[in-house]
Amino acid sequence: MVPMSASRPYHHGDLRAALLASAERTLRERGSAALSLRELARDIGVSHAAPGRHFKDKQALLDALARSGFERLNQALDSAELPDNPLEPRITALARAYVTFAVDHPELLELMYSRKHDPDIDTELAAAAEHSMGYFVQLVADAQRRGEIVEGDPETVMLAAAAGIHGLAVLATNGTLRPDAVLAGLDRHIHLLLHGLKPR
Repeated sequence: MVPMSASRPYHHGDLRAALLASAERTLRERGSAALSLRELARDIGVSHAAPGRHFKDKQALLDALARSGFERLNQALDSAELPDNPLEPRITALARAYVTFAVDHPELLELMYSRKHDPDIDTELAAAAEHSMGYFVQLVADAQRRGEIVEGDPETVMLAAAAGIHGLAVLATNGTLRPDAVLAGLDRHIHLLLHGLKPR
């Protein structure tokens, strides 16, 4: 084992978490192309072979990092969920949690969606991704039951809402729009999403 880095202390028994934390730092600072199991091992002060006990290759590491992102996103959505509220405040709260997560973790969000429809996707990653969309599918199903939204397949209806919300998140993280402006105008964006653009 190589000497432990003074700035990246590694505590025995928590190697996987240490690798993921170091990987997320690298992702944020230098992008996914810069990720290397060997460099991560060096960063946290373990032998170059040690990461292989948890990740067979770089893709396995990326999948685990993406899964961690979805799990944290799902925690944020779960905390924002207002199941007993009417449609508009409920979807606005979920949208705010989603966009806030995106603004705080733009590189991670991009990684999270990079393999979502890959036929060889890790099953746990796929389940975590589906869970995040499940909040919006359930919202649509509940709103349909209350007569608050159009009828139809809940997943199909959800796509229209989710595409709008994800689009706002991307615009807020790629430099097109200021994140604070997107969050400040989120109530209006959701109102337009739900009520359309035709004059009434």
